[in-house]
Amino acid sequence: MTSPTLPREDTTARLPWIVRAMAVIERAGNALPHPFWLFWILSGILAAISAILAAAHVSVVSPSDGETVVARSLLSGEGLAMAVSTMIENFATFPPMATIVVVIMGVAVAERSGFLAAVMRVGVSRVPASWVVFAVAFAGTVAHVASAAAYIILVPLGGLAFRAVGRSPILGVVVAYTSIASGYDASPVPTPNDAIFAGITTAAAKIVGGEDAYVSPLSNWFFNIASSVLLAAVITLVTKLVLSRRPDLDADPDAELDDLGALRLSDRERAALRRATAALVVALAALVAVMAPHGSPLRGEGGSIVESPLLDGIAAVVAFLFGLVGIVHGVGTGTIRRAGDVPRLMAEGIRQMAPVLVLFFAIAQFLAYFDWTRLGDVLAVRAAEALEHSGLPIVVIFLMVLVLLTLVNVMVTSGSAMWALAAPVLVPMLMLVDVPAETTQALFRIADSGSTAITPMSPYFVMALGFLQRYRKNAGIGTLVSYTLPLAVAMTVAWTLLFLAWWAIGIPLGPGAPVR
Repeated sequence: MTSPTLPREDTTARLPWIVRAMAVIERAGNALPHPFWLFWILSGILAAISAILAAAHVSVVSPSDGETVVARSLLSGEGLAMAVSTMIENFATFPPMATIVVVIMGVAVAERSGFLAAVMRVGVSRVPASWVVFAVAFAGTVAHVASAAAYIILVPLGGLAFRAVGRSPILGVVVAYTSIASGYDASPVPTPNDAIFAGITTAAAKIVGGEDAYVSPLSNWFFNIASSVLLAAVITLVTKLVLSRRPDLDADPDAELDDLGALRLSDRERAALRRATAALVVALAALVAVMAPHGSPLRGEGGSIVESPLLDGIAAVVAFLFGLVGIVHGVGTGTIRRAGDVPRLMAEGIRQMAPVLVLFFAIAQFLAYFDWTRLGDVLAVRAAEALEHSGLPIVVIFLMVLVLLTLVNVMVTSGSAMWALAAPVLVPMLMLVDVPAETTQALFRIADSGSTAITPMSPYFVMALGFLQRYRKNAGIGTLVSYTLPLAVAMTVAWTLLFLAWWAIGIPLGPGAPVR
């Protein structure tokens, strides 16, 4: 039974500074060009800067091999020849390119067969009322494996789950949206984003680490697992202590409420989900059995698991597992009726990724130009020298980087675009003061997620607002921000403290990825 309707306060009127700030951010963000054009503009700026530095004969001594590195002009004849002759190669060899395509093919089968949606529905419907907040929040972190589909599937389900246990559906929408948006990079399950970030980090690490530098998609996996549990707990605590005490949680009396039956699986769906889960267990058991012998072909030299063919090809393994459960589930529910349906679903997944692949073309050129001009070496070495002479503790440097990236994320909400901008400078700069590339990437994850739930620059902010307006027609930007802000701030602070504790203790971030 819902509580009696109380006089509703105008949340936007109580938060004029937030409304004004969001309006300024919205106008500034809308003034930015599309990320595709932004990277070409940055390439032009890079060309001008490289010409100036080359004319001034700016150089540094590389700490990796003692060689003198001189800035090169992109506007020179040599630079023009490089830009024209390597354009296709830059795109074809862009590290995240092949990895993300392979992972998406598997994930697309699992998503479009209905498997991922079924898992989410089970996850938020079979929990006691006292655990519903944690269940929805944790499901939000797991849902990232479905990429953008996580918002479409889980946000409305959050409202349904809260209604089913007699709580405000408005709160359910807010919890689901914030757990996805402000915890987007904390999934305990490897996601396409892990492959994208690892590829960009690898490219940046090669600036000072050489061609052997490599960052695995699982390089932050241990940290991600702990982060997902922590963030779900923080969301639960803030929701109970802060959001649940608001007097404006009732839906409009005339709101069109969704059918609660949408939370429940049909007998056919339950049977298909059981078979898909059994197939996953069998596949994992077979993989463990193959890996168990010390001389397994999937192990590396000396029987190593950390440096092994398995982890080198982990993207393909993840794609296979998702494809397997998707096929079994799809056959059981009828979403897959013939063999030809499987490649069709894969193609639909790739089609959904088309905007990202187009953006990759521009990013790949920018990173190649940045590497060729040697500005990455120059900036990294000079910045590292400045950090060493500044005497600032490494923790302070971490916090400065985190604040900077968090502010940038308010306006550049594309994680791959922002990391492509920041990684070529931050990764080598911190590598030169003995901070592994994997650690810098983990720091970026916090900044890339924390402020996402409060910025209208994210297209999913508008989508979440639409779901909120199902229950409250007059909800606006300030309304949604007033709900998400306490959660986003608490999540960012808690996540940062976890990172600092992780660094202090020295726990590996993932397989073969020391934190320091």
